[in-house]
Amino acid sequence: MAGEPNAKHCRKCERNLPLAAFARDRNRRDGLQVHCRECVAEYSAAHYRRRQEATGKPVREETDVPSGHKLCRTCGEVEPHSERHRNATASDGLSTRCKACRAARGRQDHLKRQYGLTENERDESIAAQGGVCCICLAAVPAHVDHCHETGRVRGVLCFSCNAALGQFKDQPEVTRRAAAHVEGNAWKPTLVAPGVCQLPS
Repeated sequence: MAGEPNAKHCRKCERNLPLAAFARDRNRRDGLQVHCRECVAEYSAAHYRRRQEATGKPVREETDVPSGHKLCRTCGEVEPHSERHRNATASDGLSTRCKACRAARGRQDHLKRQYGLTENERDESIAAQGGVCCICLAAVPAHVDHCHETGRVRGVLCFSCNAALGQFKDQPEVTRRAAAHVEGNAWKPTLVAPGVCQLPS
């Protein structure tokens, strides 16, 4: 296998293995690490144990994981590889967190990055609104509403109310005219020339 174009020699275990047995490394000429995934995983585990013991921290017990499965370090569940995203730089080519935990972390990061909120702060805001959208006072709030100019969070809205504000482009005068229109009190624009309308003062 050593002379085959689809094989590579691992410098640690001295085996000739298929290219898929090596993780990516863009700094290498062939784009692959010099040690196979198995050797890298073994080294990482030993390095982790030494580091934890040196700092006086507890060492995680190794979990018996069946073939084709992986332990999620976040939720502690052993799940099949299908529940993992790919990670070419990992020793086994799979993400350390399962898809559900990665999605949850992604939502947390989005809240913090976009609005400066934690999930607890968002939940406190929803509780302060009585658990309903602060515009329609009926639907379940799920979308954080904020001022696009100042970034100030104004509350948590349901999908429909949040979309409505977006359609009105956060313009208070347009929103007020819409409310007046719904109430039947709106002045209608007057057509003064082809394609030209005069709004009431």
